[in-house]
Amino acid sequence: MTPESSATANAATLTASGIARLANVGRAAVSNWRRRYADFPTPVGGTPTSPSFDAQEVEHWLRRHGRLHQTSIEQQAWRHIESYQPAAHISDVLGIVGAHLLARAARPDDSGDNPPTPRQLVARLRALDATLATMVSDVLPRQWTAQLTALLRSADQLSSARGAESAFEYLHSQYVSSAQSVSGLAGTPESVADVMVTVAGVGTHTFDFTSGTGSILRMAADRALRTGATTRCFAQEINPQYALITSLRLWFVHLRAQQAGHRTPPPVVHVGDSLLADALPDLRADVVVANFPFGIHDWGHDRLAYDPRWAYGLPPRTEPELAWVQHALAHLSPNGTAVVLMPPATASRPAGRRIRAELIRRHALRAIIALPAGLMPPTNIGLHIWVLTQPDPQHPHVGELLFVDATASTGEDLTDTIGAAWAAYQSHHYAQAPGVHRTIAAIDLLDDEVDLTPQRHVPQPTELTAEPARIIANLSDFDHLLEQLRHSLPAVHQTDTAPLRQAPHADIADLIRSGSISVHRTATRRRAANATVNTRVLTAADIMSGGPATGYTVRATDEPPGPRVRADDILISVIGHRINARVATSEQLDAELGPGTQLIRVDTTRFDPWFIAGVISRTDNLRIAGRAASTINGAARIDIKRLTIPVMPLSQQQDYGQAFRKLAEFRTALDRITGSGAVLARDIVDGLTTGTLGLTPSVTALRATDTDATG
Repeated sequence: MTPESSATANAATLTASGIARLANVGRAAVSNWRRRYADFPTPVGGTPTSPSFDAQEVEHWLRRHGRLHQTSIEQQAWRHIESYQPAAHISDVLGIVGAHLLARAARPDDSGDNPPTPRQLVARLRALDATLATMVSDVLPRQWTAQLTALLRSADQLSSARGAESAFEYLHSQYVSSAQSVSGLAGTPESVADVMVTVAGVGTHTFDFTSGTGSILRMAADRALRTGATTRCFAQEINPQYALITSLRLWFVHLRAQQAGHRTPPPVVHVGDSLLADALPDLRADVVVANFPFGIHDWGHDRLAYDPRWAYGLPPRTEPELAWVQHALAHLSPNGTAVVLMPPATASRPAGRRIRAELIRRHALRAIIALPAGLMPPTNIGLHIWVLTQPDPQHPHVGELLFVDATASTGEDLTDTIGAAWAAYQSHHYAQAPGVHRTIAAIDLLDDEVDLTPQRHVPQPTELTAEPARIIANLSDFDHLLEQLRHSLPAVHQTDTAPLRQAPHADIADLIRSGSISVHRTATRRRAANATVNTRVLTAADIMSGGPATGYTVRATDEPPGPRVRADDILISVIGHRINARVATSEQLDAELGPGTQLIRVDTTRFDPWFIAGVISRTDNLRIAGRAASTINGAARIDIKRLTIPVMPLSQQQDYGQAFRKLAEFRTALDRITGSGAVLARDIVDGLTTGTLGLTPSVTALRATDTDATG
């Protein structure tokens, strides 16, 4: 932060979003206030579409009108950072706050109402570490602005409430989850860092060559301190703001260790590109951890073609991750452990096949761990962890790789699952856990693909295969269902004089006007500005299955609910490829009609509901009632009012209604049997291939008879 840029704002400012958070309302409410209240503060900066306001004026206005939302000390401190202007300097501001809190923690007796001047702050930090002081001085202004003064005082209040280190960790956690940081590059989620540190273990030297804001290193340093071990942390980061935050977080842990009487060396943090400008070429660490950026093809392939780090082969231009892996190995001491986060495609891409094979052949790669999807924002794919070692030539090599499939693990047991697998692998009593982890001989992986995807090598547990006795019982049940299905059809015969064929027809539109039939739909929901209610509703799929309501919709609290389903209501989708009308089942009664559905309510003294549902479902009726729907391919919007229905005595309607009901139940049962049959076929295939099922003698004998006959 330059002095000129830091002086652009003489007072703390707020955007519309910041005002909304102060008052705990939506941004639309802020726009309304600006239009409705003449005394609302005028903008002091920004643009016409994104103005900024004086924070003090806004707070006075909100308090005067009784709209100021009471926030916690934590929220107030983060709000000062989040609303800082210019927004591009928020990373610098977080570093300034961290430096201020670290200086306070280092000299707890030297406190006052006013923060130290920038020059005083640098002097106090230089007493701790000259490099840290230089990094901080690069972002400090010549003097504090009103914005920064208010921010530092708020940070002091937070520090008094929960301690300096805890206060900075809170602000950091808010920062890495905000829009101002590049998620996944700034901070590694705690659950992922915990797994990586658990597998890596504790060493005297811990190195992260793409540290981001230092999440993995800080966890490693904190764990070493809590277990009584000693480790010195080394870091390199290309982003100077992230490097400063890394240094501050590590210094908080180091300061805590010093205050507890532990003589640990201070952390070392460098700024720069680790591949192109390695700041620690001679470092050999016991533990190397890294969450490096993925998919960066301009990583220096041409400039590093003859680099000595490529001991396992020159990484292709499209495989930067394999360059990072070899960089990690180059900084690893004998018998050290490197744990790096990898995209899953690196385990199988053809371009990296030769390097993967060499890593296996020379026993540098020890384990591949598949993580659950969604742990690392913004990606929702399941990442991998690679565990590597630099084996000591004096010790025998390990000829097997560990594969762990932790994709089904939850956040609570993720570290336990992976940690137990790695510990078992390192012991002399390893036993695989089907569906979770297993070892594979290195020679068995050196095929044409060298595919190291864990899901390919970890077999599913036998529990996933149905028990043979249950499969046999399901076969018998399936035969019984098929027999029942065949006899559930109504008895029919060919005729030219059926009553339904000769009956006159009446327009449904006329019957609606007469009041004997009514059609109901859910009204279009308006966008709720504030309070809303989630309501369970009946969906089109529920109508077809005859099951209870499974969908939901959101409406404003002052908005009336949709129509409720009653007995004998005829349910129909608004849009579909055909008309499938069904009478409501007992499970669907009193459910709210959902979007995309409609119901027909008839006078049951004149019409049988199942009769009406059956005649409406005639295939040709879609041509009459259907209109092209722009939202769904090939589907039509169904307008029931366009149809006609036969006029018959109620007793004849009921006879036909029973037949239509049987046919509707037949279609539902057929759908269920189709699903059950598919599952049964899969279970039989699995049982035969795993050896839990065998062919019956009759089948074997029949095959032998056929062979003899053809011979």
